[in-house]
Amino acid sequence: MKKQFAIALLLTAATAVLAAPPATPGAKKPHVAASVVAQAPSTQILPRFRFENFTTANGLPDNHVFTVLVDGDRIWAGTENGLAVYQNHAWKTYTTQDGLAHRAVLSLALDKRTGDVWAGTMGGLSRISGGRIESYTQLNSGLSNDVVYGVSVEGENVWVATAAGGCKLDLHTGQWTLYNERNTPMNEIWVYGVSATPAKVYYAVWGSGLLEYDQKTGRWDKYDDPDGENEMVLFKDQGLIHEIVTSVSYVDNIVWAATYFGGSRYDGRYWHNFLTKDSGLPSNFINTIKGVDANRAWFGTDKGLAYYDGANWAVYRPSLKDGKPEMTVRDAAGNATPVAVATAPAHNYVLGIDFAGDDIWVATAKGLSHGIRQTK
Repeated sequence: MKKQFAIALLLTAATAVLAAPPATPGAKKPHVAASVVAQAPSTQILPRFRFENFTTANGLPDNHVFTVLVDGDRIWAGTENGLAVYQNHAWKTYTTQDGLAHRAVLSLALDKRTGDVWAGTMGGLSRISGGRIESYTQLNSGLSNDVVYGVSVEGENVWVATAAGGCKLDLHTGQWTLYNERNTPMNEIWVYGVSATPAKVYYAVWGSGLLEYDQKTGRWDKYDDPDGENEMVLFKDQGLIHEIVTSVSYVDNIVWAATYFGGSRYDGRYWHNFLTKDSGLPSNFINTIKGVDANRAWFGTDKGLAYYDGANWAVYRPSLKDGKPEMTVRDAAGNATPVAVATAPAHNYVLGIDFAGDDIWVATAKGLSHGIRQTK
């Protein structure tokens, strides 16, 4: 039943958008009530932006943008028709003719040590280094599957999320390590995202919850929805909000997880879950999540871009009614207030998020947006 449901939902989402050691028994951490997050300042200082939108009309190779990566003064955009880079107010596009593994680029990561950019595509993993592209596939490497949903660079390791499990490339030795149902606690092998640090690595798995790998001990842990396959939330803040995890971000020892049924925050002991009915989320259908720090995060949903500062919320989007730009803030007491704005992200369907100082870059289903932070 779970697999049939997952396949059906995957096909629906695809239509809208396109298309180690074993776990130790009993290692699962207890599910306990959520902690109280420190109260943030008033909604008056929630960030406001002037959005500049990019489409094929001003240089993008395709309006369908899956992912965005800030690389100093360069902005990389993974689109349905090539990898684009924006620098000095001009766009350049890399395609399969340049060596890109596939035209559809789903994920991006930066190796800060070398400046190399890693691109996960529908047909393999590509490394862009010094303007040259090297691609890895199932045929010429140890990549577990050519559909690469996520990539994260940690030291000399490149961690990859694919349609057939996770894997890791050791850049020093060139050795690949595969992670799947045979050597990890994952039940399903559709891995949608990865967030790697020297201490912990987290995999977002479709239909199999959230997997945690401890780099020091080499042990895996698995976080499940305590409601099981039930689509209703019976035990709020007692664990992961849902088994279908689409994105994960690990920052300041906090895990932020996105699912198609809400979001979750985990501090290693306490869970806090986010739903439209009791938060400022515009939708429970969350495509991507990006943590800023322990208390703040951005959520990319099918109904707009949302920001959470630990207590208050802000939503940025074209109006669902008439398409006009709108911003709505919601305070900790649940009071919602519209804010007059002149611009909004290119589209409500948000697929990728990255930061450039106080600015934000947003990948959407109909263009790329640059949110320029306004101070007044």
